[in-house]
Amino acid sequence: MESTQTISTHNPNSALKDKKEKFIPKGLQLFRKKRYVWYVILTIVLLVVPFITIDGIHVFLLSFTRGELHLFFVNFNFQELYVLPFLTILLFVGIFFITTMGGRVWCGWGCPQTIFRVIYRDLIQTKILRLRKKISNKQQPLVLDTASKKFRYFLGLVIFFIIAGVASADFLFYFVAPVDFWHFLLTIQDHFVFLGFWIVIWLFLFADVCFIAENFCVYICPYARVQSVLYDNDTIMAIYNENRGGAVYMPDGKPNNFQGGNDHECIDCMRCVDICPAHIDIRKGMQLECVNCLECVDACTNVMGRMGKKSLITWSSPNAVAKSNKIRFFRPKTIGYIVVIVLIIIVAIILAFNKKDTLLNINRTQETYEIRRTGAVDNAYKVLIENTDSKPHNFKIRVVGDLAKDVYVISPKDDSFAVPAQDSRIIVLVLRTNANLSQEDDADTKLPIKIESFAVDDPKISITKDSIFMYPTTNALNKAIKKLRKEDY
Repeated sequence: MESTQTISTHNPNSALKDKKEKFIPKGLQLFRKKRYVWYVILTIVLLVVPFITIDGIHVFLLSFTRGELHLFFVNFNFQELYVLPFLTILLFVGIFFITTMGGRVWCGWGCPQTIFRVIYRDLIQTKILRLRKKISNKQQPLVLDTASKKFRYFLGLVIFFIIAGVASADFLFYFVAPVDFWHFLLTIQDHFVFLGFWIVIWLFLFADVCFIAENFCVYICPYARVQSVLYDNDTIMAIYNENRGGAVYMPDGKPNNFQGGNDHECIDCMRCVDICPAHIDIRKGMQLECVNCLECVDACTNVMGRMGKKSLITWSSPNAVAKSNKIRFFRPKTIGYIVVIVLIIIVAIILAFNKKDTLLNINRTQETYEIRRTGAVDNAYKVLIENTDSKPHNFKIRVVGDLAKDVYVISPKDDSFAVPAQDSRIIVLVLRTNANLSQEDDADTKLPIKIESFAVDDPKISITKDSIFMYPTTNALNKAIKKLRKEDY
């Protein structure tokens, strides 16, 4: 009798314990713990980044009020938005790449909708206010049958309303610099458009998380509709191993009269269904509603681990599960995306390093030219000089190139003119020549000319633009001089 007890309490339990240690993650369930840590890191980064500046330039800021794009501490004026198409292409190619490689990993690990739902439903309602029994059952509807529950529910709404206000303000920090944001609040009577944007975003976020909930992912979000086009059999997703667990559903989606146990390992505990925030059964296969939060993977890992078995639901690819192979990350499609992304980044970096700290725009006035009594010929231009640097500079203008020896600046005078940082100035430029530049007898001569604007206090800041200098025919010049001299008498 004693020997029998020794065998039954030692060998099976010891083996089961070894299996548990092998298959059950310690502490919190594996993916949930990693997701929570990632959510905290992501939240801190997104809250802090708008306040990080170098010489007043942000990591990212697309300011329509300032007319600037700040990208990794490089300031691009709106006239320099040739870099924006590259960023747009990078965004879309990046989405294609991430979806092809990792499915809806963005939805489960980076989407604000998912993160805020975890904060509101799992943290505020369940852990803090105890409106729900446990986070492992998200199918149970919220029952407000007592005054205490109704009060706690209202308190939860108030708490998240405050969170939504902070989050919407932080979102606007990427389009309105924090300094401008506080200034707009103090002078709100002059910035009703700004206030309207903030209120709309604030209320939408509040209504979305508290009332629309996961229905946003199922019915509204366009990403769910395009993901199936980008998927292939090597895309990573939450996937049920039908070979081991058994077919719970028929190929047409109808139930298969499934009963747990017997010839398949799935015991039909329904833990994967209970915990799903999208209210789906992952055993049915890939579904648009799945956001790859991997809650079902954690639930199955816990249940099967207690039985000394590996999880039937894993974060893997259909090919890897069917063939028991490793996930194939690098394949022609993903390699192509990587190549395109690398090329776009290289081009963007080259553009950033070749960025000009000043912009020059030259337009000729309506007058073709003006002839003086001395025989000099003047050409007038309207010049816009923009200082895109973070510091003010004093600028001068001069003629360079082949005509530099014959054409010179008479206005503005030799004194330099100041242009504030991130600002522009319009001046009238008058160029004069005393040389005879006529090349045609029956038509005015159009001469290409190069005009340079440069900072007196920083020789590195300069820009050259091409324009034209008009010169009359010799006959027209002589007639004009005679007429002007005759008017003097």
